[in-house]
Amino acid sequence: MMADTATGQNKVELMSQVKQQIALANAQEMLSKMTEKCFKKCIQKPGKALDNSEQRCISQCMDRYMDSWNLVSRTYGNRLQREHYKDTVEMAD
Repeated sequence: MMADTATGQNKVELMSQVKQQIALANAQEMLSKMTEKCFKKCIQKPGKALDNSEQRCISQCMDRYMDSWNLVSRTYGNRLQREHYKDTVEMAD
């Protein structure tokens, strides 16, 4: 029994670590794509410094990208929860 409890705890810890690694990988991917897309959109002639319009463009682009990313993530999470709930209800019937 004690070994079963330890194994269960190990699984929970492992799942938590995997979720953290996935979240980190997703954040790194988002940052990379956001940087690439906003740079292409806002920086016409790379130089030593950004002018005011480039700074504004970058800021707005990043804000929109983050808002979009968050919306998609929430929507996807909600969909997964609905599907899980639906599957659970169907299994109970």
